[in-house]
Amino acid sequence: MKRFALAVAAAATFALPAFAGPQFVDETGFAVSGYDVVSYRSLEQGPLGQSQPEPAKGRAEITAEWNGATWAFASEENRAEFLSDPERYAPQYDGHCAYGVSKGGKVPGNPTLWRIVDDKLYLNITKNVVGFWEEDIPGNIDLAQGNWPGIEDNDASNSTIPNFSSQAPVQN
Repeated sequence: MKRFALAVAAAATFALPAFAGPQFVDETGFAVSGYDVVSYRSLEQGPLGQSQPEPAKGRAEITAEWNGATWAFASEENRAEFLSDPERYAPQYDGHCAYGVSKGGKVPGNPTLWRIVDDKLYLNITKNVVGFWEEDIPGNIDLAQGNWPGIEDNDASNSTIPNFSSQAPVQN
């Protein structure tokens, strides 16, 4: 009976979205550094090993509050779409690097280093890390899903995203 209960608890954990705390917000003051998370869905993903197209920049006057953060959008339509199902559009692991979570820690996710897998948005921190993550995306997602519930907020790095402009991409 105890094994059955553990199996049910484990299955429920993997079925839940990867949100365990407040959204990561960098010095821009916006979730995902002010990029419009809905815009990722309209971009054509590049093949593994190649850079992804840059998502749209949000606008300072078109925002929404969710998961402890302010989110910026390129249009009112995108804001409405986000608010209809924020968990579909928000990056996994509260915007932290997916590969970092697979290794047991929280480091910032770079919004220009992304991939959508099984209808979920994942961010990584640097181009080198993207290479490691892409070596085994399903395996890294499995590891991250297992690690995420046990990673505490005090395990998070608040450092600036390497090789990423710290200027807010939000348009005025």
